[in-house]
Amino acid sequence: MPAAQDERRGDAAGAASVAHGDCCSPAPAKACCGSRHARQDDPAAEPATDPVCGMRVDPARTPHHAEYDGRTWYFCAARCRERFLADPRRWLDPAAAPAEVPAPPGTLYTCPMDPEVVREGPGTCPVCGMALEPMLPSLDEGENPELTDFRRRFWTSLPLTAATMVLAMWGHRLLPALAPAARSWAELVLSAPVVLWAGWPFLQRWAGSIRGGHPNMWTLIGTGVLAAFGYSVAATVAPQLFPAGFHEHGRVGVYFEAAATIVSLTLLGQVLELKARARTSSAIRALLELAPATARRLREDGGEEDVPLASVAVGDRLRVRPGEKVPVDGTVLEGRSHVDESMLTGEPLPVAKAVGDAVVGGTLNGNGALVIQATRVGDQTVLARIVQLVAQAQRSRAPMQRLADRVAFWFVLGVIGVAVLTFLAWGLFGPEPAWTHAVLAAVSVLIIACPCALGLATPMSVMVASGRAAQAGVLFRDAEAIERLREVDTVVVDKTGTLTEGRPVFREVLAVDGGDAGEVLRLAASLDSRSEHPVGQAIAAEARRRGLALVAVEEFESTAGSGIRGRAGGHALLLGSPALMARGGVDTAALEAKAAALRGEGASVVMLAVDGRLAGLLAVADAIKPSTPEALRRLHHAGLRVIMASGDAQATAEAVGRQLGLDEVHGSMTPDAKVALVQRLRGEGRRVAMAGDGINDAPALAAADIGIAMGTGTDVAMSSAQVTLVRGDLRGIAQALEISRAAVRNMRQNLTFALLYNGIGVPVAAGVLYPFTGLLLSPMLAAAAMSLSSVSVIGNALRLRFAGDGRRGD
Repeated sequence: MPAAQDERRGDAAGAASVAHGDCCSPAPAKACCGSRHARQDDPAAEPATDPVCGMRVDPARTPHHAEYDGRTWYFCAARCRERFLADPRRWLDPAAAPAEVPAPPGTLYTCPMDPEVVREGPGTCPVCGMALEPMLPSLDEGENPELTDFRRRFWTSLPLTAATMVLAMWGHRLLPALAPAARSWAELVLSAPVVLWAGWPFLQRWAGSIRGGHPNMWTLIGTGVLAAFGYSVAATVAPQLFPAGFHEHGRVGVYFEAAATIVSLTLLGQVLELKARARTSSAIRALLELAPATARRLREDGGEEDVPLASVAVGDRLRVRPGEKVPVDGTVLEGRSHVDESMLTGEPLPVAKAVGDAVVGGTLNGNGALVIQATRVGDQTVLARIVQLVAQAQRSRAPMQRLADRVAFWFVLGVIGVAVLTFLAWGLFGPEPAWTHAVLAAVSVLIIACPCALGLATPMSVMVASGRAAQAGVLFRDAEAIERLREVDTVVVDKTGTLTEGRPVFREVLAVDGGDAGEVLRLAASLDSRSEHPVGQAIAAEARRRGLALVAVEEFESTAGSGIRGRAGGHALLLGSPALMARGGVDTAALEAKAAALRGEGASVVMLAVDGRLAGLLAVADAIKPSTPEALRRLHHAGLRVIMASGDAQATAEAVGRQLGLDEVHGSMTPDAKVALVQRLRGEGRRVAMAGDGINDAPALAAADIGIAMGTGTDVAMSSAQVTLVRGDLRGIAQALEISRAAVRNMRQNLTFALLYNGIGVPVAAGVLYPFTGLLLSPMLAAAAMSLSSVSVIGNALRLRFAGDGRRGD
């Protein structure tokens, strides 16, 4: 994501941050990111340029600035300032910043396909030959170098492969003047870079699989490529070795296009796979980005200093200004504020914080200033533990991949064994020229066993199913998600943002003894128009919707965690919790029963007192999505058990559970508790899907058999999940399940067809029909059969375009 976009997203919720539209404007392209930043000794002279994001900043209006190298630098937001202070040279001299920061010594690497392989430092997997990846990514990592390399090889090979195919299939018509032998040489020249350069990583893995005694898919790919290419080179360089029966159109048939196509298709598959794996790392990076780069530490002499987050120790006193993120876990020593913990809890309401209260690193401070004492730092913070949970849960191995490896092992050994036996049988017992027939028959076996159909079987099903699902608003992250979703029998859902809208809305107003409910709302909204609290904003919004005329408020006072008071229209007003009413000597008995009933239904309740007497109450609730009841009915109809795990209090969670008819309800759930619930259910033998939208859901999303993120939720939830519902609608789970089941059936059909094709084609290529018919399958026909098998697999996969719409797609 571009730096400017990242910084503005990170500061969108900062209550005291100066709005971009007020203090800054987009900088011209040449001034972006500090390449021609304005250094302001005189702030009034002209606008400055934020050296981090490139935005134009008004020095007189922005509160974000820092001293460095004898000059003052101005920033559009606190996050930009934090990143600048963490490494000023990176932003002032981009050319000096490394494009890719190497991992620190001691970093552990693992194989994405064989997670049991762990070693210190980068390298290749001794089992499958894939490049090892860091077990825990960092914010400073660049793009996966293997992805960069494969992408370059793919785009380089693509035009050469296309030219080779055109020349092979239509060269005798398009270029009739070109001698047949010259066409063979031309195809050799075009395909050689594809096979020997673009396909070199695959050939290395092929050699490694043989050398290490671990036959796998790379053994199949390498064997197929080398068989097609080696045979074609021999037919081009020494055509006289081949009998006249193998000459067609004036030359021996060559199959350079088959070898080149296998390499290009394999490269494309690797690029798509590496991109999908990169999204897994992006989830952890998004979590790491929640923590600010610096903290403002209070010195013993009363001064303050900005220090890197890694320098903060337990016991340090830190200042958290309005709109800034809390740097580490700690306890409030001074000040009052409301802290937005939604990035960790998923709950929409900011939490009041006062002296003695605990705060969590990565949460966003509201409009009050706090001084905190660090209690947990480094990898002991709540945020760091969540990162560790996500990383641990995501290091898992796809069952389908294990099956493919087992199939590949025996398939490779079988094909090689058949090719060797074919070669010996024809050479020792075949008609003359026996050894020539032996070579051609063995090559035919290897070409017809070329793993195009086997390699396309799953990817084509995945591609078509993913496209069909995207049309329905369902995004699968990878093939494992498609495979696992069909097995799910239990769905664990978060409440806020999943079952509900995720934001408080006005629900009800009641007046005491038949009083004027509209007047209660008008007076309460007049007070709340001065409040920043989401409950107050919901009440004020309802008054505006009804067109009520608000009155001016004097002597406004806010009491953190309790409510607000003031004078309006000559009356003393008190609005807030029962505790605030009790302190003001207000008798609330007339409405206690109704307030308790509303709280039991999941609503937040505040009471209004006028001149010391109870006037009424107002209820605000996080409304259930209109689509939720239907979605739950469909999930139950599909045989799924639906369980809610919410960060809300148990009473609120149970109220929502009763209303929706959920099978099981759990309240006051921390991120660790949600993971424990998922693990317990899995331990009972259930196949569990977790649906949520908050960062607190991310570990459970990763720990479940399938994580399902709501598209209206956080980026971290979506990155941690295997399935994303773009519309944030739980009804998508039922549709995703139907598509998943159809796709897996399709994959199995394709794999069965590919193996059956090889089971029939290999013996025919070996010559089992020769004693009865006198016919021997030529490599040219073997290549044609190989191509037909690929077309058949693709055609079967395309039927998935109708999955999930009431037509059979399997």
